[in-house]
Amino acid sequence: MHEYPVSISLSSYGADLVRQRGQLSFVELLAAAGARRIEWREELLTTEQPAELAQAAAEHALECVFSSPLELWVAGRAQPNAELAATLDRAHAFGARWLKVSLGYFTDTNDLHSLGALLNRHPVRLLVENDQTLHGGRIEPMQRFFDEAERLAVPVNMTFDIGNWQWQDQSALTAARLLGRYVDYLHCKAVARRADGKLVALPPGAVDLHLWEQLLRHMPQGINRAVEFPLQGEDLVAITAQQVAALTHLGQPRVEKAHV
Repeated sequence: MHEYPVSISLSSYGADLVRQRGQLSFVELLAAAGARRIEWREELLTTEQPAELAQAAAEHALECVFSSPLELWVAGRAQPNAELAATLDRAHAFGARWLKVSLGYFTDTNDLHSLGALLNRHPVRLLVENDQTLHGGRIEPMQRFFDEAERLAVPVNMTFDIGNWQWQDQSALTAARLLGRYVDYLHCKAVARRADGKLVALPPGAVDLHLWEQLLRHMPQGINRAVEFPLQGEDLVAITAQQVAALTHLGQPRVEKAHV
């Protein structure tokens, strides 16, 4: 049985705890829990030094993703977000091989040639995620963007956030069928609606894991999958290891029974 790589988004431990402890303190925890990748969160940084985090991750054999709240496309601007180049550089300084951003306001007038030129000269790979917004959390604009990026050979892949589709009442399964071939990174979280009507992320149950198996059938085999749901409790290593074990075996090749 294959053990596919699992990443941990540090936001899973809660914003307050991460800011209090600093993101460096989670490196050893993730390595002990069997994670293969760590997702730094730009919005949770305090006084951390990029080189120190990059070195710590490398010493524990953790690959790095840098997650930024940056929107790739800004309304009324044809070129990519003016802050993209600096954010790619910052991700590189943190030892990241990937930068994760959201789509933003993509239209048919956006200049993908300039995006491709920037990405082709940068060592960090770009991942564009479906977020929870009306403009960046629906299937149709994501599909138009990735279809056009593929046509123009722009080196960009998708972060598919399973739970985020629910914020815009979109079907994750439909999204997987239409976008699955572009996916390189799967953000995993179950979602429930509270009594006050607010949607919240939760750890997966058996039904959720079964759904995620169906989604993975539409994506490249063995892609990295990330925990982005609450990891809380007294023993964070054990809790994290439990979820890593659940995700690492998702999407195993199906063995066809021989006909007799």
